[in-house]
Amino acid sequence: MTEIDVPKIIVTPPGPKAKKILEEDEKFLMQSFVRWYPLVLKEAKGCILTDVDGNKYIDLNAGIAVTSVGHCHPKVVEAIKRQAEKYLHYSLTDFWYDPAVELAKKLCRITPGNFEKRVFFCNSGAEAVEGAMKVARGYFKGSRPYVMAYIGAFHGRLFGSVTLTSSKPVQRKWFSPLLPGVEHVPYPYCYRCPWKQSYPECGYWCVDFIDEYYFKKFVPPDETSCIVFEPIQGEGGYIVPPPEYWSRIRKLCDNYGILMVSDEVQAGMGRTGKWFAIENWNVTPDIITVAKGIAAGLPLGAVIGRADVMSLPRGSHASTFGGNPVSCAAASAVIDVIEEEKLMENAIKVGDYTMKRFREMAEKIELIGDVRGKGLMIGVELVRNRKSKEPAVKELESFLMNCFKRGVAVISCGISSIRIAPPLNISIELMDKALNIMEEVLLEIDKSRLK
Repeated sequence: MTEIDVPKIIVTPPGPKAKKILEEDEKFLMQSFVRWYPLVLKEAKGCILTDVDGNKYIDLNAGIAVTSVGHCHPKVVEAIKRQAEKYLHYSLTDFWYDPAVELAKKLCRITPGNFEKRVFFCNSGAEAVEGAMKVARGYFKGSRPYVMAYIGAFHGRLFGSVTLTSSKPVQRKWFSPLLPGVEHVPYPYCYRCPWKQSYPECGYWCVDFIDEYYFKKFVPPDETSCIVFEPIQGEGGYIVPPPEYWSRIRKLCDNYGILMVSDEVQAGMGRTGKWFAIENWNVTPDIITVAKGIAAGLPLGAVIGRADVMSLPRGSHASTFGGNPVSCAAASAVIDVIEEEKLMENAIKVGDYTMKRFREMAEKIELIGDVRGKGLMIGVELVRNRKSKEPAVKELESFLMNCFKRGVAVISCGISSIRIAPPLNISIELMDKALNIMEEVLLEIDKSRLK
């Protein structure tokens, strides 16, 4: 299977084999999740997907920003095989083994901050976020019960993490009361500023607002343990804050002794051209959470933080499967591959090219309202009218389905944004094929809606 062969649609999806699996899925699985289109996977290699009916697709999703070094990278597969032949499990929270220590050493090396660090391993992004909240509250020995998060955020669906999540009401509906003491502030979404202001004339009112209206009116800053944030908001729309935003938040947190927790579950592991997205703002957080792209598809999450902060007492936090040796071996190989194959450099090169292409499209396609991103974390917001910025929700749905039927697997985020998050080793040539198809589909939708 080569890049020359893709995309290749031999039967309109979903084909007969896919339909059979879709029917059985509906019968046997709880349908509490949302699927984008009827893609039923049979095989995935590199940046190419093959469905059960033989159709081939260009993957711009990377399993939702998970397969960072491409599907089934040979070095990752080999690392998994080697470890699987030794032992599969022996509970890191009760005993010791080397793969976890070796991975922890690598994570401490690549995370920002010239200070000693420690790592806690878990199984997912939601678990990592919940662990970070416990670490922050535990560091202050319960004296700071408040946690601050952002409107539009996605931090997971467990009871603690879903309290921080606020990207869609359905994620919280029926589950209240949630964790007490969590307050949300508006995210710096310049394209849709909550205060109807414009950057840079706004003078970063979004930061001053936190201080003047939250900390000085109803949220005691000396009782706030941490602010949990996505350096680039993921599910909320791949929203990139302005240049000084996180440095100003760092200063605000330092003024009140509040910890910064950077949720890098989607934005980390090289996706933005830096190991962690917060590095694009030259800011060092106190705690970082990772998952998704860390182990190329195996379940693994991690909390990495200042050694003095990562100080929960023995017995207060643990995970039977966290730091599974096979997952740790895969993650260690992922870090090696990203470095050896210069995938962060490739993310910048291909990402810059992709944003340039979309901005060129915007000159002739009125449907494109905003293009934003860093590296291979790119959002293209579709609007029905550029002046009113009315979200093009139906048009986006049509776009995703038409791209799928032509061999490009791409999904959305936020109100009405295209989400571009392919494996970090995608070539410009393959991305160009996908961009040509996406441009073709956007032009068709744009023309049809103006008739």
